Amino acid sequence: MTESRASASPAPSRNDDFNVRDAFRRAPRGVRWSAYVAAALALLLVLLVLAAGAFVRRPLPGIDGELELAGLDASVEVLRDEHGIAQIYADTDADLLRAQGFVAAQDRFFEMDVRRHVTSGRLAELFGEDGLETDKYIRTMGWRRVAEQEWALLDAETRDALTAYAEGVNAYIADRSTSELALEYTILGLSGLDYEPEPWEPADSLAWLKAMAWDLRGNMDDEIARVMATLDHTPEEIAQLYPAYDAEAHPPIVDGGGVVDEVFEQNATANSTRNPRRAAFNDETVRALADLQAGLRRLPQLLGRGAGIGSNSWVVDGEHSSTGRPLLANDPHLGVSQPGIWLQMGLHCREVTPDCTLQTTGFTFAGVPGVIIGHNADIAWGFTNLGPDVTDLYLERIEGRTWIQDGEPRPLEQRTETIEVRDGDAFELRIRETAHGPLLSDVSQELSTVGANAPTDRPGQRGNGYAVALQWTALEPSTTADAILALNRAGDWDEFRAAASDFAVPAQNLVYADREGHIGYQAPGLVPIRKSGNDGRMPAEGWLSANDWTGDHIPFDALPNVLDPDEGVIVTANQAVIGDDYPYQLTDDWDRGYRSTRISELLEREGELSIAEMTRVQLDTANPMAPTLVPYLLDVEELGSQYYRDGQELLADWDFTQPADSPAAAYYNAVWSNLLRLTFHDELREGIWPDGGDRWFAVVTDLLDDPVGPWWDDEATEDVVESRDDILRQAMLDARDELTTRQALDPQEWSWGHLHHLDLRHATLGESGIAPIERLFNRNGHEVGGGASIVDATSWDAAQGYEVTAAPSMRMVVSLADFDDSRYINLTGVSGHPGSSHYGDQTELFVNGEYLPWAFSRDAVVEAGENTLVLVPAEDD
Repeated sequence: MTESRASASPAPSRNDDFNVRDAFRRAPRGVRWSAYVAAALALLLVLLVLAAGAFVRRPLPGIDGELELAGLDASVEVLRDEHGIAQIYADTDADLLRAQGFVAAQDRFFEMDVRRHVTSGRLAELFGEDGLETDKYIRTMGWRRVAEQEWALLDAETRDALTAYAEGVNAYIADRSTSELALEYTILGLSGLDYEPEPWEPADSLAWLKAMAWDLRGNMDDEIARVMATLDHTPEEIAQLYPAYDAEAHPPIVDGGGVVDEVFEQNATANSTRNPRRAAFNDETVRALADLQAGLRRLPQLLGRGAGIGSNSWVVDGEHSSTGRPLLANDPHLGVSQPGIWLQMGLHCREVTPDCTLQTTGFTFAGVPGVIIGHNADIAWGFTNLGPDVTDLYLERIEGRTWIQDGEPRPLEQRTETIEVRDGDAFELRIRETAHGPLLSDVSQELSTVGANAPTDRPGQRGNGYAVALQWTALEPSTTADAILALNRAGDWDEFRAAASDFAVPAQNLVYADREGHIGYQAPGLVPIRKSGNDGRMPAEGWLSANDWTGDHIPFDALPNVLDPDEGVIVTANQAVIGDDYPYQLTDDWDRGYRSTRISELLEREGELSIAEMTRVQLDTANPMAPTLVPYLLDVEELGSQYYRDGQELLADWDFTQPADSPAAAYYNAVWSNLLRLTFHDELREGIWPDGGDRWFAVVTDLLDDPVGPWWDDEATEDVVESRDDILRQAMLDARDELTTRQALDPQEWSWGHLHHLDLRHATLGESGIAPIERLFNRNGHEVGGGASIVDATSWDAAQGYEVTAAPSMRMVVSLADFDDSRYINLTGVSGHPGSSHYGDQTELFVNGEYLPWAFSRDAVVEAGENTLVLVPAEDD
């Protein structure tokens, strides 16, 4: 058997929000920032400035009194409550959105500025060589180019909104020094950066939607993982690692229905078949795809990465609500950072007129006009990730300046872009594309050699090997920005669906409720239709046109939707949208449905739900795998001394829930982590070690029924064949030793939260390697409950550690009976300034399961108001 995990060095975390963060981590602490800090004196000055406190508070915005805002037609009120959440009142949409841009810049401009550098491939301008790899990937994919192309596709009203928002941002930054905009600029300036922010452009807002789409892009990691497993395992073994979705145990969102004449009907049925051709892979391919996987994991993942990127949402009708009207809940699960991804805000017309149509409130992104998730005066909506397969990797056969398909050479599209590098020479990046998309292999030296040693009977065999291209729907210019503002203005189900029809990427499950009592669900998004040679599960052979996308997408009207189902309840938690009879291919890589099933059970148990009961469902910590695994653990004998039996005895009376203070949950999860290590690390390549999420629940559940199956055997032990019970026993022994080392000898002093802590790190300076700066920008050490694939989805990666990698980024419950009775909470706070009291003032409430009142009516907003800022037109306008 392998050694106890407790004796091994802790593995590094994968929770990397920026490539620059990863670069800071890779560098030895003694040389971090060597490119940025001219001398020790500069660091001393930083510390003196921070100690003095003046520069920490200097960027805090004015939130009372009167300020001029160029471009306004009339005065605008910005009312903030005790948590700094802004509610904006104006007489026109244009003034509302100018003020929204102004307020977003007040609270989060540095975050907005870094985001636009990331999405345009210009991170190296701020952070030097450490940002170059990210820039290469982003430039190769062309996020900013696509965003600029989308401008011409948008409705005139959307272009006006984006323009007004940009005007508000620019009005704020125009006459302020960098030290007045953000503390981060002061510190970077002391490190030698000579920088003035450029004016905000509408394309900066559009480009951020590409980052959102990238983090929710679907099954590309699974595509790579399947290939990495092919060289070492049979198709039957791979099938065990990717068991089929169990629709009987975990019902899809939409029960039944089908497509008739390209229109989805709730009571219809339809069928289709697919017969894909599988690509053959060799060791060079696997090594190269592993290299690609590693490179992509260093890309900006501002909404999170890997397992845990999902969400919960559900809606109940008036018959299931104590209010007599619908209730809607949503909590998106995204990566954790400081500040968090969301900014709470309200946009209110003083009087609704043709020139002033917005009456909406909720959660938005700093840098994007409108509200992303929330409600207006008539409807409420929530998102979860639909997760369709919208990315494909293609192995391409390259010959000189051409790529080959069906035996014919086709010209590569080529361009060269210059990446400016702080304190270094500019980098000239050659970008090449096939009809499938950009060649990511041009970024990676390893990828550029793929297939160089391929067998001679393979059609892609050439001295310079295969290239790897990415086809992704987000690289097609689209109108998602239209959808955001149309959702804000929608007044009923038909207008809601019309807005959803423009929502291209990332494809989301949309839940709906309105004041008239209706509830609904709509799947939107650009989902490609593939030719019969490609099912999207593994990288395809690009030299065969049978593997191409057809060029068409699933028609919007054919996407699953439902209005007022008989059950009176709709639950979406990233489970399968619809059954196998649906005639189009959405994906085979659904979340396995443990969360959705648990939510449905709780809603049925409660019967008539109150707002408080809806929030309790969001906070549920029951582990769905524990009832399956624990009986096996209790049956394990010969643990030896009482010291080792102590942990097992904790499980005897455990209720399978995982609050932060639970000793049993700490022990169970340590056993689970060690079980996965002992079972799979010896047989799987490191890049595809189990993360411990929902797929691994299904895998291990099946393996438990086969006590002498080959997966249980430890290949590192000669002349010994381990069984299931051997592995379970050793996992329990190792877990006991690990918790003794990490926490205490007495099991009653163990707690899940001590292992499973939430660290909120600033994406750039919070990883600087300079302890006083990290302490200023980070908010670490929150002990939380929940876990991976639990309703309270504080995910962790079993291959890396117990720390939280993704979490509910916010929680909300909307009452359609009285919007002022609604509740919400943010993971951090609305401010991006560490000197502000609102930088993290919602975090402790969030961790403790508390919510804030969500004022909507004018009277409620005024009553909650703590500060009032009046923006007035500039005198020279």
